[in-house]
Parts: sequence; structure tokens; C-alpha cells
Amino acid sequence: MANAQTAEDSVKASVAQLFTALKNADSAMFVESFSDSAILQTIVNTNAHQTEIRNDKVNDVAEAVSKLHKNDADERIRFEIVKIDGPLAIVWAPYKLYFKGKFSHCGVDSFQLICINGKWKIHYLIDTRRKNNCE
Repeated sequence: MANAQTAEDSVKASVAQLFTALKNADSAMFVESFSDSAILQTIVNTNAHQTEIRNDKVNDVAEAVSKLHKNDADERIRFEIVKIDGPLAIVWAPYKLYFKGKFSHCGVDSFQLICINGKWKIHYLIDTRRKNNCE
């Protein structure tokens, strides 16, 4: 990475690839966005108002993505924070998810990426999900 802006652009492009894959229902591109040992988690609030963490596997989510039609899932993110230190990057990105053209939910995606052989890969993704307070 020649300079900080180039590195930041590369990190953003790697995260954007994930959402392009989702929108295009491209499971191979989806998997390619992640490191080999990536961790995916979602923070959920139960009906009993307890906070739980749901764990997913990249291949399981990719299989679900492969069953979508193009443009079924459209997650729109805003890059709020991007920080880089050598081969480690973090991204904080509020999002809104639309499914088949209708608002589904919003939250924040928190990514940790690792630069492997000159390519940024998502190593850790945890997100929140809610139906309101999405502005």
C-alpha cells in the first residue's frame, strides 16, 4: 500500500465487495471476501430483553446467499470509521438492509480486516440489528 489513502480505499473496496456479492447473490464472491478462519457474529436482543451473540459460519451464510435472487438483499452501508495499522484494519459502518425492496432492519457492522498477500480480507464481523432508530 503506497499511502494511507490508498490503503483506506483498498479496505473500503474489500468491504464493498462483500455487499456487492450479497446484492448479486454471488456466494463465491461472498466467501472470497473473508479470511480462511473468519468469524461472523450477530448481537441479538431476545424477547426476554437479554443480549445474546449468534455465531455463523461463512460457508453457511454463503449457502443462504446462493439461494437469493439478484437484488433480493441490498445492505447499504456508510463508512464512518476506517483505521489501519500495517496489516490490520478496522471498519465501523452503520447500515440499512433492504430485502426485496423493503426495509428490513438497520444497525452497525464492525469489521476487522487483515491484509494477506496484499489483499484485505475480512477476518471478523460482528453486527447489531434493530428495526427502529435507524437515522
